[in-house]
Amino acid sequence: MTLTVETFSFAVKTKGNCDIIDITDAVEKIIQENNFLEGNALVFISGSTAAITTMEYEPGLLKDYPKLFEKLIPENESYHHNFTWHDGNGHSHLRASLQKSSFTVPFKNSKLLLGTWQQIILVDFDNRSRYREVIVQLIGIKETE
Repeated sequence: MTLTVETFSFAVKTKGNCDIIDITDAVEKIIQENNFLEGNALVFISGSTAAITTMEYEPGLLKDYPKLFEKLIPENESYHHNFTWHDGNGHSHLRASLQKSSFTVPFKNSKLLLGTWQQIILVDFDNRSRYREVIVQLIGIKETE
């Protein structure tokens, strides 16, 4: 068996303003469709106002998560970024920087090794809707033909 590295991507339309999207199934589909058996999946979001992490994707947390970030990094504060670029998304950059742009998860038997209530999420902190490119880099063993 040979260790293989392959990179894939998919697009996601977001609403912005702390839009939270469950991308778990899309990542697992890439693993399975490309015959990877065991390894690691690096999930990365292109852009400086979005982030990738993991959480339980349920209605209560979908409300609590944006509230947390509004407390930590309020939207209506005065940010130097906004004075430089006049785009009003200084808070978005800070939130994404705090959350981070990638997450790595192991997989085995072509299945992500996530906890029962754990999903991979994309969070778009920007102040407008966007098309986001999610990059998935797989490092692992593939099924031999």
